[in-house]
Amino acid sequence: MIAGVVLVAGMALLRVFAPGDVELGDIAQDFVTLSLAVIIESIPFVFLGIGLAVVVQVWVPERVILRVLPRNPILRRMVLSLLGVLLPVCECGNVPLSRGLVMRGLTVPEAMTFLVAAPIVNPVTIITTYQAFGFDDGILIARVVGGFAIANLVGWLFSKSPDPDALLTRSFSATCKRAQDHAHDGHSGRWRRSVENFSAETTAMMPALLVGSAVAGLIQVAISRDVLVTLGSNPVISVFVLMLLAFVISVCSNVDAFFVLALGSTFLPGAIVAFLLFGPVIDIKMLALMRTTYSARTLALLNLVVGLGAATIGLAINLA
Repeated sequence: MIAGVVLVAGMALLRVFAPGDVELGDIAQDFVTLSLAVIIESIPFVFLGIGLAVVVQVWVPERVILRVLPRNPILRRMVLSLLGVLLPVCECGNVPLSRGLVMRGLTVPEAMTFLVAAPIVNPVTIITTYQAFGFDDGILIARVVGGFAIANLVGWLFSKSPDPDALLTRSFSATCKRAQDHAHDGHSGRWRRSVENFSAETTAMMPALLVGSAVAGLIQVAISRDVLVTLGSNPVISVFVLMLLAFVISVCSNVDAFFVLALGSTFLPGAIVAFLLFGPVIDIKMLALMRTTYSARTLALLNLVVGLGAATIGLAINLA
């Protein structure tokens, strides 16, 4: 953690205060700038998500969480997929928050439903998408409805797992067991656990964020966007090109609509919708964060389901 902070601080100082006779190359400058941009954009939401997760884990009684949710599994996941409306946190903050939901007794598929839906159906994302596109070409409606559908598809498919605990990493499974053992601590014990949980979650999330941001910055400077833009007019290829771009740039779901708006005159509406559905769930930064919680096999299946769902919706819009 300390090494990561020192590295980021060193990159920032090098970028801002490099002596005039020591110039960074264009590629190095772009790498530092893009990596720092992802980190700075994500950190506030990561800490907000960790804070909300601590509240859910420690201070909200389990019976309160379970009481407001329907008992029917399908309806239960549908309600959880709309919980993002009340918790306007982007995808970075939703990872620790979904971890907190598992610690408080929700099943892994239920928490995954929330994780996939929340960055798309939260009010900030909806407002920014409306500001960027309005109701043109049905992009806003397709994003909200598509995100809700994909999230519930993910929850339903993973609910068929015979061993839901096997979807998690061993370290996080052990953390969940410790959380259940301390579920009935007194008031003073809760404050202590709040500090411990905040420290543990920060230690788990921040290194993953730093590594994911650096990889995202590296790939962005290695891939020519001009090549991507030339493929934007093809109704099939454009969908996969923008999904690849969403995976690479790792932009926050709260502002991704403004980013892709610049490509609106080049890419077809279906490709834009696929970008807006795939990016908030699957990108380099998110994979690094989710790896702290889910096994590699789980993430591979999640990538496949979300990718196929986003591509199917995008292709249907382009070919309709």
